[in-house]
Order: sequence, then C-alpha cells, then structure tokens
Amino acid sequence: MDSNVRYSVIIPMYNEEEVIEETYRRIKKVMGTTGETYELIFVNDGSADSCAQMVEEYSCWDESVKLIDLSRNFGHQVAITAGMDYAQGDAIIIIDADLQDPPELILQMIEEWKSGYEVVYAKRVKRNGESLFKKWTASLFYRVLAYSTDINIPVDTGDFRLIDRKVCDELKRLPEKNRFVRGLVSWVGFRQKAIEYERDERLAGETKYPLKRMVKLSLDGITSFSYKPLKLAGYLGALLSASGFLYLLYVLYLAIFTDSVVKGWASVIGITLTFNGFVLLMLGIMGEYIGRIYDESKGRPLYIVQEVYQGKKQQPPLRMTTARYESK
Repeated sequence: MDSNVRYSVIIPMYNEEEVIEETYRRIKKVMGTTGETYELIFVNDGSADSCAQMVEEYSCWDESVKLIDLSRNFGHQVAITAGMDYAQGDAIIIIDADLQDPPELILQMIEEWKSGYEVVYAKRVKRNGESLFKKWTASLFYRVLAYSTDINIPVDTGDFRLIDRKVCDELKRLPEKNRFVRGLVSWVGFRQKAIEYERDERLAGETKYPLKRMVKLSLDGITSFSYKPLKLAGYLGALLSASGFLYLLYVLYLAIFTDSVVKGWASVIGITLTFNGFVLLMLGIMGEYIGRIYDESKGRPLYIVQEVYQGKKQQPPLRMTTARYESK
C-alpha cells in the first residue's frame, strides 16, 4: 500500500455522463481543501454511456484520478467492493456519483475520523426531490431490515460514509457474493458515529435504485444477516396447522353430535388456496437462502476488471480478479 495516500474516495458510477463532470469538480474542490494527499477512484460498473471515457481523460492529466473499468455491470455493491480493493488511503470515503449526497460533508467526516471514530456514516433526515412512494418504500425498507436482522444497521443511511483503513481491511476479508456493504460495515463493528444531513435531488439522470433493485437489496440485507424469515415461516406454519386441526375437530363435532352439515364449497376452496399459497411463499423464502448458498458454492470471482486507468492503462492486480475468491 502507498503510505503517501491519506484519503481514497470511491465513486461507483453507472451511466452518469450527465453529472460526472460536476461530480469530479465538486469532489476535487473538497478534497483539495484538506491539504493532504488523496486519490479519486471512479469505478465504472458497465456503463453504456461515455462517463468512463470522460474519467479516463481526467486520469491522463490528473494523477489523483484512477478509473477501475469493470467488464460488465456487476451491481452497485460490488462496484463499491472493487473500489475498496484498490483503495490505498488511510481513510476510505464512499460516495455515489449522482451528487444526491453532498461532497462537502466529507470534511466533517474527516474531522470525526481524526477525533477517533473508525466509521463515520451519513444519516438522512430529509430526502429532497423524491416521490412519496419512493420515500415510503425506502422508509419501509430500512424498518423491515432493522427488525429482521440480528445486528444494528442504522436506519435511513446509505453507503455514503468514511471508514478507517483497518475497517476496510476487515471488509476485504469477507467474501460473500450477495453483498450488502452498509450491513457488513455494521457487522465488523469498531467505533461508529452518524452525521445527519438533508439529501439533495439528483442533479441529472435517473435513479439507479428503482423498486426492483430496492427489493433485491433488501433481500440481500435480510438474508445476509438473519434467518428470521425462516423462523417466521415455522411459526406461521405451526399457527395455520393448529388452526386447520381445530377446524377439523369442529367439523367432526358437527358430524357426530349434531344434525348440522358444514356448508360452503367456496370457503373450503378459499382455505385450500390460502394454505397452498402459504406453502409456495415459504418455498420461495427457502429458495432465496438456497440460491445464495448456490452462488457462494460456485466460487466465481466477485467481479472482473477490464482495465485500470491512471494516466495510462495498467494491468489489474491478479488477486483482485481471482486469488481472493478462490474456494478455501
């Protein structure tokens, strides 16, 4: 590791050509005020636009800029992981390229880090420029995640944070494929502190976390840190089985001790469909866990680096693409 680098800023990007110039300018301005050495690590997560070419040009005349060009889109959490693998700084800062998280907050994070905190994360108190549905689903996601997981993952927080070198090194030891970085940061522990802020509206472009990706992210978070859904399935199964048994006793009582006849073909079909739906739901929950076990068992690299640009093309370190992810 280059001990001359004080700060590493990781900027994952996916189709961000409309904002990348302003992102570079603002982050560059903020880091320049620190008076210390830094590197800007842009991770291109398989973008189809020209944002990677723009950053490549910056790297030709700005020695602080590094571009990690992934071979395809591996996902936001994997792109962050790739940036951490290449980061050389004593402190690592993660910030998205869309400028919803203000780069100016980095200076406050650095102050808290210098005071002794190993993790400084940004907590949103307001989300500007987002629809009510987006705000509601995001709030629901964090609350369900907090209830479901067995570790304390702060609510209303994203990946915008500063982590100490020792925290980064510990995260690099965690090999799981379906990554949930903010959960992993909470899992490793160390001294952590929140900084509250108002999240800005996107400068341009569209969100890279629509409902489908939010659902996947929530499933990754829950299944990575808790087996409560499986326990809940067992509890619900026991409750429905007990209810069915009591209903059977009721039917036998009517048949043996009364002249009444249980009526209602529709109700019987309804109960049957409910039970069948519950069984399929539980199989789906089990499938989520089994699918993740299958992903881990394949032993494939977490990501593949196509090129590394820092003034000129460089060969990616071999361990970043294969050695780290070999089966043990």
